[in-house]
Amino acid sequence: MDAFLISTGVVALAEIGDKTQLLAFILAAKFRKPIPIILGVLVATIANHAFAGALGAWITSLVSPETMRWVLGVSFIGMAIWTLIPDKFDESEAKFARFGVFGTTVIAFFLAEMGDKTQVATVALAAQYHAFIPVVAGTTLGMMIANVPAVLLGDRIAGKIPVRIVHSIAALIFALIGVATLLGAGKSLGF
Repeated sequence: MDAFLISTGVVALAEIGDKTQLLAFILAAKFRKPIPIILGVLVATIANHAFAGALGAWITSLVSPETMRWVLGVSFIGMAIWTLIPDKFDESEAKFARFGVFGTTVIAFFLAEMGDKTQVATVALAAQYHAFIPVVAGTTLGMMIANVPAVLLGDRIAGKIPVRIVHSIAALIFALIGVATLLGAGKSLGF
């Protein structure tokens, strides 16, 4: 249950102000059809995070537990720093309108998530917890917690979210997980 809850919380916080949340705002404003956008976000996130979770599980089979502890600890601290850097959104990521609302959302979200901090976090969390399904379910729920309100409320809430504070909290959580991992908190998990 820890893997699910931590994955949900960390990704929900990290996603506030992220480029995929900005993409959700833009798609909502452009299409004004929240249900296919929300379903598109869900499908793209499951596909993207399942790939990331599988990668995280595979990585743990390649390196020793001691090496993995250091890689994960440093990765989480790196995620903390990355979370503090504001995202920029490229309008070209929303240009697939010929595929309809759902198709555009799936393609744009999947591509926007490639190499994004929430995808990297999913890799690290899956490696940390050895819990593919709880991590992917948690990171997917975290994405939905952050993006569904963006789709439903669009521009009305965009300027009212204290993005800097939310990013600081997410960065603190990533840093704490990183330090705890480096100090051996994952020994019960084999690290």
